[in-house]
Amino acid sequence: MNRLRSALLGLCLWPASVQAGANCEAAVMPPEKVAAAAETALRTVAALEARDAAVALVARIGRDLSEHGLVYSHAGFAVRDHANGRWTVVHLLNECGSHRSGLYAQGLVNFFSDDLVNQDARIVWLHPEHAKRLAAHLRAVDANPLYQPAYNLIARPGSRDYQNSTAWVLETLAATLPAAGDVRNRQQAWAIASRSGFRADTIHIPYSKRVLGGLFGSNVAFTDHSVGTRLSGDYPVVTVRSILRWIDERDLDATQMEWRGGRLMEMPGAG
Repeated sequence: MNRLRSALLGLCLWPASVQAGANCEAAVMPPEKVAAAAETALRTVAALEARDAAVALVARIGRDLSEHGLVYSHAGFAVRDHANGRWTVVHLLNECGSHRSGLYAQGLVNFFSDDLVNQDARIVWLHPEHAKRLAAHLRAVDANPLYQPAYNLIARPGSRDYQNSTAWVLETLAATLPAAGDVRNRQQAWAIASRSGFRADTIHIPYSKRVLGGLFGSNVAFTDHSVGTRLSGDYPVVTVRSILRWIDERDLDATQMEWRGGRLMEMPGAG
């Protein structure tokens, strides 16, 4: 109970302004959005505290991807007893809409405060041995061999030159599988995910949208993909949905929880 009280108290400490991953303009959060983020954070930490797990995958809806049939746009790892706090989310974020990214360690309120579409969320707990390896990897403060700072919003799965937030999540999960052994780089992590059945989603981006829709920017590199892909407009991308599908198909999860509109949803039986 004391640990839960401490975790909840920590969630009440947040800055008056935040900087979204899309730009570097500090924006004061409206009180109602701060309250909504705090409510989601409290709900999440209560669920995390109720289970004896060192880490869990947490997904949020940062941008509306419904036109692509997608729900969650971003995910990170909530780590218990991280150096930055009782429950700290470690995740990759694009820096200011540039071609660079950073690995961030944030409290749950900040994680759910980044100008989200809504406060829907999903938590995935992994099997104990996988969770143990994952947590140890995320608590390490030395250089992360699975991190590539060159950012591309539509990074090609397995790309050596670019990475986005979901690709980092997938590669981190693959590299810490109990049977993965000593994974030293991103290429090895991607090979493990690919061999174990991971299938990327395909996102259709017509040429007209690429030009007229303003998708040419520092954080988008279409040349990461083949000429054939660019001509077709069908881009393979690691999405939260494809990660969740891989987790389900490979029986990597111990259990899951999901909230839509503040209501707890019924989930299929744990794998």
